[in-house]
Amino acid sequence: MLSFMDSYTLWRHLPFPSSGPGEGLVLTHSDLAEADEYVTTVIRYVERGFFKPAPVDVLAMLQELMHRIDRLGGVATGSEQAAARSQHAYAALLHLVYRQFLEEGRPRE
Repeated sequence: MLSFMDSYTLWRHLPFPSSGPGEGLVLTHSDLAEADEYVTTVIRYVERGFFKPAPVDVLAMLQELMHRIDRLGGVATGSEQAAARSQHAYAALLHLVYRQFLEEGRPRE
């Protein structure tokens, strides 16, 4: 499994996926951008040690988004399928980064 800093570095250097054709993928792309914005709270933690999770359940948001993308990808063909795979991979990486952020920043008892 990737360490927190490895997954963080990968996320920071990975280009944001394209929306691809089709209304469903445009909508998931928009929701992925929103989730990506919430995950940017991780940057403040890495750069300044400031641990403040997003005000929403980012992990649940990403889980639901990955399920939607999977459903779209299951019926897509060609470029739609490639876009769905790219969006899903990016959402999975966001999920990993944010989960590790929560584990890393959580106060130890």
